[in-house]
Amino acid sequence: MGSNEIRMIAVGDIILGRDCDYLFDHARELLKAADLTVGQLENPYTDRDENAVALGRSPSSMQPLIHAGFDVLTLAGNHLADSGNAGIEDTIRWLDEHGIAHVGAGMNLEEARRPLIVERKGTRFGFLNYNCVGPKETYAGYSKPGNAYVDVITHYELDHANPGGQPKIYTSPEFRSFQRMKEDIAALRPNCDVLIVALHKGVVHTPAEVKEYERQIAYAAIDGGADLILSHHAHILRGIEVYRGKAIFHGLCNGFVFLPVKAFSTGPMPEDWARRRKAMFGFEPDPEYVTYPFHPEAKYTIFADVTFRDGKVEQVGFIPCWVNKTGQPELVGRSDKGEEVMAYMRKITDIAGLNGRYEWEGDRIIVQIDETDD
Repeated sequence: MGSNEIRMIAVGDIILGRDCDYLFDHARELLKAADLTVGQLENPYTDRDENAVALGRSPSSMQPLIHAGFDVLTLAGNHLADSGNAGIEDTIRWLDEHGIAHVGAGMNLEEARRPLIVERKGTRFGFLNYNCVGPKETYAGYSKPGNAYVDVITHYELDHANPGGQPKIYTSPEFRSFQRMKEDIAALRPNCDVLIVALHKGVVHTPAEVKEYERQIAYAAIDGGADLILSHHAHILRGIEVYRGKAIFHGLCNGFVFLPVKAFSTGPMPEDWARRRKAMFGFEPDPEYVTYPFHPEAKYTIFADVTFRDGKVEQVGFIPCWVNKTGQPELVGRSDKGEEVMAYMRKITDIAGLNGRYEWEGDRIIVQIDETDD
C-alpha cells in the first residue's frame, strides 16, 4: 500500500456479550491493519438495566472492540433504546473514555445529528448515521436521548378487486426528517474530503429485497454530496448498487454477533416467538448455530474494503466471509466458500434489480465502478 493510500474496513451489526473476544479471532489481524475500521454497534451497554446485565451487556463487554482495533462505531439503530436513557448514556460514556469515535446517537437530537470527522494521512473523513427503521422510541428529540433518524412512511394499496387480498406496499421518507438529513450532508460536505453516510435500513431476515425508500434515501445522500453509503440492520446480505459513480452497500449483514436465542427480539421475547418468526420471515434458524439464530443465508457476510487516495475513493471492494457455528466470521478468500459467497452476492444483486458487478482480485472482490452508472 502506498504511503498516500488509505484502506477502510467496514462491518455490519455488532452484538456482544460476556467473553466475546473470540468472535474476532479470524478477522482481528485484518481489522487492526486497516487505516480506518468501522462497525455498527447494535445494542446499548449498561450496568443500570437488569435485562442488559442478564444478557452480558455491561460496558466492559465492549472491550473486544479495542482489541480488534475499531476506530469508528455507528450507533443509530432500532435497539438503541433497549435499556432506556441509561443505556445510551453509559454506552457513549464508555466509548468516549476508551477513545473510540462514534456517530448517530446522543443525549438530544442536536448531538445525535452531529457529524464525526476523522483524519487519516491528511484526508478528512466525515461520517453521518441515521436510523431509518424505527421504532420511534429510539428517535432523539430536542431534550430526549436517542438516535438521528429518517422516518419512513409505509402505505398499503389494494390495487385489485379483492378486499382483504395482498396489498402493494409503498415506502417513502417522511419530509421533515429526510430534509434534516439532507441539511446535515450539505453542512458537512465543505468540511471533509470523503463523506460517508451509514444507514440502518432494510427488511430483516428477508433475502435480496431492497425497498423503495432505501434507494430514495441513499440516492438523496449521494445527490447531496456523499461519496459512499454503508448499510446494516437486515441481518442478511444485500447487493451493492452504483449510483452516479458512487457505491451503495445496501446491507453488510452481520459483523460480530453473540446472541442467545432468548434475546432474538426487540423487547421481551413472546412465548410464541418461534411460530411468529416462521410466519413473518419464513425460516427457522439452524439449531447448530446456538448463538447466531438468524436466517440460514446469514452465514454469508462481507466486510466492505474501500481504498482512498488523494481525498477520493480509489477502489471499492469487499472481503467474503463465512460465519461458522460459533458465530465467528471467517475470511474465506477465493476458496470454495468464497466462491459461494460471490455467487450469492451476484444472485441477490440480480434479484433486487441492482447494477452491482463483481470481480475477484486475489482474495478480495472488487465492485466495478462506471462513472455513468445510475
